[in-house]
Amino acid sequence: MNESAGSSAKQPGDKQIRQLDHVVIRFAGDSGDGMQLTGDRFTSETAQLGNDLSTLPNFPAEIRAPAGTLPGVSSFQLHFADHDILTPGDEPDVLVAMNPAALKANVADLPAGATVIVNIDEFGKRPMAKVGYAVSPFEDGSLADFTVHQVPLTSMTVTALEELDVAKRDAVRAKNMFALGLISWLYSRPVESTIAFIERKFASRPEIARANVAAIKAGWAYGETTEGFAVRYEVKPAKLPAGNYRNITGNTALAYGLVAAGVQARLPVFLGAYPITPASDILHELSKHKRFGVTTFQAEDEIAAVGAAVGASYGGALGITSTSGPGVALKSETISLAVALELPLVVVDVQRAGPSTGLPTKTEQADLNIALFGRHGEAPVAVVAASSPSDCFHAAIEASRIALKYRTPVILLSDGYLANGSEPWRLPEISELPDLQVSYADGPNHTLPNGEEVFWPYKRDPETLARPWAIPGTAGLEHRIGGLEKKDGTGDISYDPANHDLMVRTRAARIEAIDVPDLEVEDPDGDARVLALGWGSTYGPIGAACRKLRANGHSIAQAHLRHLAPMPANLGAVLASYDKVVIPEMNLGQLSQVLRARFLVDVVGYQQVRGLPFTSTELESVFEEVVKNV
Repeated sequence: MNESAGSSAKQPGDKQIRQLDHVVIRFAGDSGDGMQLTGDRFTSETAQLGNDLSTLPNFPAEIRAPAGTLPGVSSFQLHFADHDILTPGDEPDVLVAMNPAALKANVADLPAGATVIVNIDEFGKRPMAKVGYAVSPFEDGSLADFTVHQVPLTSMTVTALEELDVAKRDAVRAKNMFALGLISWLYSRPVESTIAFIERKFASRPEIARANVAAIKAGWAYGETTEGFAVRYEVKPAKLPAGNYRNITGNTALAYGLVAAGVQARLPVFLGAYPITPASDILHELSKHKRFGVTTFQAEDEIAAVGAAVGASYGGALGITSTSGPGVALKSETISLAVALELPLVVVDVQRAGPSTGLPTKTEQADLNIALFGRHGEAPVAVVAASSPSDCFHAAIEASRIALKYRTPVILLSDGYLANGSEPWRLPEISELPDLQVSYADGPNHTLPNGEEVFWPYKRDPETLARPWAIPGTAGLEHRIGGLEKKDGTGDISYDPANHDLMVRTRAARIEAIDVPDLEVEDPDGDARVLALGWGSTYGPIGAACRKLRANGHSIAQAHLRHLAPMPANLGAVLASYDKVVIPEMNLGQLSQVLRARFLVDVVGYQQVRGLPFTSTELESVFEEVVKNV
């Protein structure tokens, strides 16, 4: 949290206002304390002011985890700034802790000088003992490095709502809104949009709406009148490229991208899905957009979901299925069927920490191997990865483009960090979106030696190697489907060894024929000897770490892979042009293994599987060591 020079001024009531260039705030409490809602509303307020921002929600897998325990802590971190930022911040400048567990679980992440606001009403002997505080943290010196504000959030909320017709239990629940009002005042955020949101959300229960609105206003008034907060802060809007912006999560952006792909392709969109964390929001969002020709089907299981999507593609729609890692494993046989049928299919994998149920609300990048190789037989598919929450929109369009143009399944990799995180998204102009229109087969496409014109379902486009897309019921285009091997051209069932070899090689060649742009390398000085290479959600922390190194006088290049199958044609040359290539991954080195095998390059892998994204400071240290030792 850096102060701008010469930026203090008096405010009414002898309050000062100080300009900051960025702030990282973390709200933490029980999973029932409404921390995700609090963080989301503060984020919306911040987005309205035009700051650049990045968020990191972090919550337990249980709907209501054990109250007052460390495993039950839910948190929401927001980084906002007056300039372009890439991550939700390495460490919070401000921690709002609603109980002892929230303080205990997060205090180790705080830098010296951080501000800690605690709900002192919850710091009784039993709650503190439950998380291992034998002595109050306010007395044992453990918080000496921080500026601590002990605020009775619960009791002040109850007092503020005494004159309203609301039960005490509901009054206590509104304490998160009191905290939101206080922090909104402290960082000069408007609360009008949050008040309007609450009034809409609780329109059927006006007494609850009034209570929450009163709590917000009470929190704001407390900040304005108390002597405990003598300074108020302000972060100016960021100077972003011109355009219309909105705050967006990765799952919402991805859903919008699929809607846009359908519109640009002039095709109906069909989503077959089974609810699974952290992908379910895609199903929920797409179900709202029937007016754009979107049909959503919540299937009885993952296998039925992908089967329905393949059936929709056979019928002429853009077939999509969304899931996470466990669902990809269940869908693998049907994805192989789509490979044999050579039909468009988009498989969205919002990765989470595994194996098995693993850590369902935590993030990981460990599904790359299953995306590349996780099918029986030789069944290659295209693989695309999104790099940020807003980039999920563009990645969805790109996955759809490839699926439609090349008649192939495409696995689109996102992850929990991207899915739940948010950032500003510039709404694109329609003219900026690619034209994805495809043509169905409409008649015979082959002439037999006797002059008869027939339809061959596996006669390929010479450029893309894609077969024609023939819609069921079209007169004269009857053809076989199914998983048995097809004869090249005619599509008849074939057990001929030479034909099978040809079809296997042709399907692989079709993937390699996909037009993928060359890998772009960011090397400002042009003399870097080390390349930081990433894929997926490591884009932000890698970029932030490289910025810090360059600011400190080090030369380092950065590149990021969107296309993982096929890979960019110039990738081998790029890798060979640097003395060292460092690849951070939230797995045990899956991309590193692929690149070593394919390009015989001894990359330097750096891996962690903690269920959390990398911090830029962590990667800066790793990169700096490699740069110095080159």
